[in-house]
Amino acid sequence: MTGSSPRVFLAGIIQGSLRESRMHGQEWRRRLIDVVARHLPGASVVDHVARHPRALSYDLPQILETLEEGFREACTADLVVAWIPEASMGTAIEIHEAHRAGVPVVAITPLAVNWVVRACADIVVPDFQAFEAFAAQGGLDRLLAGRGR
Repeated sequence: MTGSSPRVFLAGIIQGSLRESRMHGQEWRRRLIDVVARHLPGASVVDHVARHPRALSYDLPQILETLEEGFREACTADLVVAWIPEASMGTAIEIHEAHRAGVPVVAITPLAVNWVVRACADIVVPDFQAFEAFAAQGGLDRLLAGRGR
């Protein structure tokens, strides 16, 4: 972090393994934004879905551009918080790229034994309640302070 307000990128399931062109419920985003606002006052949250609400109707060039934008945002954030209730290909790439860039990653997931989660997340919590407790105990601040960037 460079002394300014931290930027938090929200990663998480959008389509998952759905076989039709639709999204999983995205209400989890509001829950995470609320937790971040309470425990990292002044942080800005990057919500890729809010930026691209009609993404499912994009053609291939727009899809590629939007994916790359998300990967860039994950790599340049100060912190990534990822909601992974089931396998999510885009989220896996985002947390991998963030990890490679030295951005701390918090994964909220029951998939604690998943190799990508284990390799790329600095902190793994099983659910929203555990994430809220982690944040309330200063966990997000500690991750940001230890970043060294």
